[in-house]
Amino acid sequence: MNKNNFNEFENSCSLKDVLDIIGGKWAMPIIYHLSKGKMRFKELERNVDGINTRMLVKELKNMEENGILTSAIFATVPPTVEYTLTEKGLKLLPSIVSLYQWGKEYAV
Repeated sequence: MNKNNFNEFENSCSLKDVLDIIGGKWAMPIIYHLSKGKMRFKELERNVDGINTRMLVKELKNMEENGILTSAIFATVPPTVEYTLTEKGLKLLPSIVSLYQWGKEYAV
């Protein structure tokens, strides 16, 4: 990336803003699991290794506020909540796969 392109990038998009949305330790694993289809809260909690309930709630809330996923609440006893990636969230998948491939090659 040459200096002019970098300056244009810097002015149009803050990398910090992107990292605030998906830069957390748990965001990418959550997005990965939701890429397989809608999931209930407990399913996500079981599938995302090492995450605790409080952190999962926090990450899901942040991603919903940023339009990465949606939640659907069903009036059952106990209440059922299903999470689904939005179109915006699905567009993150190629970037996540690229980061995964980079990590396999260089972070090992």
